[in-house]
Amino acid sequence: MQTPLNIAQIILSIALILVILLQVRGGGLGGIFGQADSVYRTRRGVEKTLFQLTIALVVLFLIVSVITLTVS
Repeated sequence: MQTPLNIAQIILSIALILVILLQVRGGGLGGIFGQADSVYRTRRGVEKTLFQLTIALVVLFLIVSVITLTVS
């Protein structure tokens, strides 16, 4: 039972890294030219989906990690 859980953790961690890297960080160079960074924006479309997917992957990773600890 330990091996499938370890494989699941590896897959979840790779997916989590990819989703985090795909998220767009707004206002990168805007602060250099005087653009305000503190403007509130709502997440829409793909950005919202990636955000929700990140939360789901973190929760799944934590659950698998706790299960791995209890099984071992």
